[in-house]
Amino acid sequence: MSTPDQTGKVADAPPRETDTRPVGERATIRPPMAYVYGVGRDGEKLRALARSATGVDGHAVAIVAAGGLVALVSAVPADDFDESALPHRLGDLTRLEELARAHHAVVDAAFSEAVFLPLRLATVYLDEPRVADMLLEHRDRFAPLLAWLDGHVELGVKVHVDPAAAAAEGTPARSTEPPTPSPGRAYLQQRRQKRHSTEALYRAAATVADEVTHAARTLATAAVAHRPQQGELSGRRETNIANHAYLVPADAEERFRQAVHAATRPAAGVQVEVTGPWAPYSFATPAPNPPADGAPR
Repeated sequence: MSTPDQTGKVADAPPRETDTRPVGERATIRPPMAYVYGVGRDGEKLRALARSATGVDGHAVAIVAAGGLVALVSAVPADDFDESALPHRLGDLTRLEELARAHHAVVDAAFSEAVFLPLRLATVYLDEPRVADMLLEHRDRFAPLLAWLDGHVELGVKVHVDPAAAAAEGTPARSTEPPTPSPGRAYLQQRRQKRHSTEALYRAAATVADEVTHAARTLATAAVAHRPQQGELSGRRETNIANHAYLVPADAEERFRQAVHAATRPAAGVQVEVTGPWAPYSFATPAPNPPADGAPR
């Protein structure tokens, strides 16, 4: 095809570059997939947020709307988020943490603007039309759930045990056995005392957890008991023995905190932590998994 240049003459169009590699070696350009952060009611606040927010890996956030609902999504490369690539990413703790931070940042920003239903980490659909299909198919479940969550926040209550702190604060128990010069007997006696002290500490912690749970439930709309967090996931050196989430009316948040602290019986080595407020992660019924082949439902 020829086009006129600035003098009016017809100039030849530059030749089109040709990929001379064998067909099997040519790169296949795959359309992006749709990473979904969560679902909310269609409204200007979420639409405005989508115009300015960035999500996982720095990808822009967009809106998919259907049936009076919207999903916040990002177009992400299929090579990084398809079924073959995603398990490797989720198995890399550094990349998993980056993904989680970006995901939660979008969810928290949305929750600060409107009632918002977070979907679980790494919810990915083949494309945006599939996301719209999901909103329509599950509208009868999403709409009542959003109404139920409206005006609520999620608060966490965790009970931790710290044997080292208990030992530092407490007074060593006196032995009822006479002193002995035998190193073997002395070692066994120390082991026995330590075991008894640890058992007493955990009994005290269980009592604190029961009393705190009772106080928390009086002000909560709903509660979920999660598995205790251990190791790096807890972010603490103490042992987490109770990890509960509560759905609390937003206007009762301060009363909830006060009730929990009032119910916390002082006990050496036992600590109670109230976290949040969070978006209602623990009370968001997740959307069904996208079909493995990406086909419409």
